[in-house]
Amino acid sequence: MALDEKNIKDIAHLARLKIEENEVAESLADFSSILSMINEMQTVNTENIVPLSNPHEQTQKLRKDVVTESNDREKLLNLAPRATDGLFLVPRVID
Repeated sequence: MALDEKNIKDIAHLARLKIEENEVAESLADFSSILSMINEMQTVNTENIVPLSNPHEQTQKLRKDVVTESNDREKLLNLAPRATDGLFLVPRVID
């Protein structure tokens, strides 16, 4: 597909992008280059290639699920300006 300056302006309008007149030619070159790469990729024979849903189809090595931090709830509640029954009291935000 051959692009022209009107196409670039239309694309910019649809994308809600403000494009200056002096940027149109550079954008046209960029878009043409991208479309050229896409056309080149479409020529690659992928007939015998199995699609991948994820390039890393290995399972991740996970660490053991062990507690690494202690429960400092009471300590943190004691640091709060106001706390009652194990809950932080905060100023009312919505009337």
